[in-house]
Amino acid sequence: MTTAPPVKSPWGVPARIPPLGLAYVAASLEKAGFQVEMLDNYQLNEPIDYVKQAIQRLAPKIVGISCSSVTYQRCIETAKIVKELLPSCKVVVGGWHPSYMPDSMLQHLEIDYVVMGEGENAMVELATLITKGAEDKAIASIPGVACRYEGKTVKNAPKIISDLDKVPYPARHLLPMHIYDRRIGYLSAQPVDVMNVIRGCPYDCNYCETKKIWGHKCRAFSPLRVVEELEYMIKKYGSKGIYFIGDNFTINKKQTIELCQLIKAHGLDLQWACDTRVDLISPDLLREMKSAGCRTIFFGIQSGSQRILDKLNTHTSLEQIVQAIQLCRQEGIHVACSFMLGIPGETVEDMKTTYRFAKKLDPDWCTFYVFIACPESNLYEEVLRMGLYDRLEDFLAFVKTSEFDYEAVVEIQQRFQRSFNTSPKRILRKIRREGFLTFLKSLR
Repeated sequence: MTTAPPVKSPWGVPARIPPLGLAYVAASLEKAGFQVEMLDNYQLNEPIDYVKQAIQRLAPKIVGISCSSVTYQRCIETAKIVKELLPSCKVVVGGWHPSYMPDSMLQHLEIDYVVMGEGENAMVELATLITKGAEDKAIASIPGVACRYEGKTVKNAPKIISDLDKVPYPARHLLPMHIYDRRIGYLSAQPVDVMNVIRGCPYDCNYCETKKIWGHKCRAFSPLRVVEELEYMIKKYGSKGIYFIGDNFTINKKQTIELCQLIKAHGLDLQWACDTRVDLISPDLLREMKSAGCRTIFFGIQSGSQRILDKLNTHTSLEQIVQAIQLCRQEGIHVACSFMLGIPGETVEDMKTTYRFAKKLDPDWCTFYVFIACPESNLYEEVLRMGLYDRLEDFLAFVKTSEFDYEAVVEIQQRFQRSFNTSPKRILRKIRREGFLTFLKSLR
């Protein structure tokens, strides 16, 4: 299950999309013969009494809770409720925060086990041993599991899944699919669904911690497996568009081209969007993608200052960024970009430089985010070590320097976003892209 979001969160609930990571774990458990129920309370946002009633009704032997740093307190609260209602029920937590900081979870006695990293195989092995009444010693040796054993905390390194094709499709049938957003601005087709087809990252950006959960090596579902899932989504859910979420969609050029060719060979009439880096595209690749239905590519640009890009260790240049946007335009592919503001070492003038650079790039969609340091990223360690924060909220560090604090950057971010989106040029472009009636509805 996921927990309800905190009342006040720096991220809020940005989009109503299904929790694919949890759905992959649920599908793997079903494949192994377990009866599984899912509760996506992050989106449903039901009160705690609703959760209590669900636990009492189902009387599960195991409850798994997905947890991030943002939902840390809600996760602990939920675990306590499970134990109050069902003392013998085993509580397992997984997700971003438990993978990075398992000790912070196991200090609460209501939590029995932590699954670190990819959860599919570890959770199946853990559930199997629990239900068979295995000895604690056997459970304490499962790869990717942390637990208390003989007065100590045992943390076993995760074992990466080398062949992702063995992982079943996410258990969307266990989710309330009707509550999720099935339209996105990047695509005109409806309904739109999300898929994740790649895991891992070989890069070492200082603001990012994703490699700690997925590993440094990029692994992808095979092109044929992806096409088969696309066909399943079309038949089962009527999908007309797909957003491939994941940072490095085009990292393997050969596989990306093969996927595009298979989409065309199977006659799939789909629009799709993806995320990738500015240094992972080329004219011939973009042509293949466009011919297979790609309409938009999202790039995380992060900054318009080369000094800040170097500090972030993105291994990208302003010239590469400009070239990537131009290449997409030449091939008729829309561009979405994001930038971060409030990075340690950044100045207010650097932020203004980023805004001017964004205006120069003139992407079809642009979002400015306020940087908050997350556990296990290199910048997080720097922020804590140098005291560059004015508060910690559930392990999240709100940056404060001699130039700015979090609240000041929020004001800058709101000003930039408002100014960028309300220029006459962008309003006209939005009307041409979405239609006048859709534009009017967006103003309500």
